[in-house]
Amino acid sequence: MSRRFATLAVVLVALALAAPAMAQEHGEAAGGAASPWGLFAPALAIGLAAAFGSLGQGKGLAAACEAIGRNPGAVGPIRITMIIGLALIESLVIYALIIAFLLLP
Repeated sequence: MSRRFATLAVVLVALALAAPAMAQEHGEAAGGAASPWGLFAPALAIGLAAAFGSLGQGKGLAAACEAIGRNPGAVGPIRITMIIGLALIESLVIYALIIAFLLLP
């Protein structure tokens, strides 16, 4: 339960910190100088996506290795399922990278 709460807290803090960056107009801030928040949101987006994506990939790979260790005869189907799952997780990280590029000022 505490891990879920910590994840929720990280997401809420990330959204709270990214809100000023998304509220700024493109180009220059109200004071005439470029806002430092303009680069913070994309960096935060790709950082969180990479961190949680790698955690998901690690859990998936560990589960596949345990399954192969328990049943070595099922290596083929386990490997195929693992590769498809890892590709889907990685696609989410690539989507976050695209969104980070779109958030750049």
